[in-house]
Amino acid sequence: MLTAALLGVIQGLTEFLPVSSSAHLILARFFFGWEAPEFGLAFDVALHVGTLVAILAYFWRDIAAMVAALPSVFSSDAGPSARLIRLIALGTVPAILVGLLFNDYIEARLRTPVVAAGALAMGAVLMLIAERATSGRRDEASLTMADALLIGVAQAAALIPGVSRSGSTIAVGMLLGVRREAAARFTFLLAIPAILAAAGKESIELRHTHPDAHLLTLFAVGAGVSALVGYLTIKYFLRFLARHRLDVFAYYRLALAAVTLARLAL
Repeated sequence: MLTAALLGVIQGLTEFLPVSSSAHLILARFFFGWEAPEFGLAFDVALHVGTLVAILAYFWRDIAAMVAALPSVFSSDAGPSARLIRLIALGTVPAILVGLLFNDYIEARLRTPVVAAGALAMGAVLMLIAERATSGRRDEASLTMADALLIGVAQAAALIPGVSRSGSTIAVGMLLGVRREAAARFTFLLAIPAILAAAGKESIELRHTHPDAHLLTLFAVGAGVSALVGYLTIKYFLRFLARHRLDVFAYYRLALAAVTLARLAL
């Protein structure tokens, strides 16, 4: 139960902070030996559900506005919410394509501590460059279809463990001149269909499994903790971005990569 709760905390924090949730789950198992069968694919689905609940709870007003705007999505005079739907739909395409074409390879070959460490380091460099390359004056209302596609490509790259969905997309958004907190808001909304797709795919693979009451309890603990921590992380991370740079996360990623590589060398 304690391990389930700790993994829920890790997922809730790292799904939204620019430090890579997949890398942290891989490295948590690597460093602490959390390789019990209870914490396999089915448990990962529960954690994803928790973070999805966090996004839906925090952005419920935006989501409700988009649902109401669905009939006008293809209208020539579509409002901001309908236009946001278009941007999210286009930005989701790269992740779907990469997932369909390369997911098996990523799962089989890239979910390793050494890949996670390398991707953490490269993502840190990208974030440091983004902080120094632009002043970031645009908001999410100024995003174009081309911007959404480029940010979507960054999200697709985050299928590699260690890249980080929020880290890569916020950094690319900043390179496009978007303010940190505005890029983060779009990133979190863009994550909704991606997390839904990931959880759905994993659930299909588990359709023939029949978890017992103990496993269901572990799933509920992991999902509940992930949802609560995720909601608080979104809330305070957006506030943080309004006044602070991403440097602290970049340096943390570099330090974690160095520790991981040192541990692998022993």
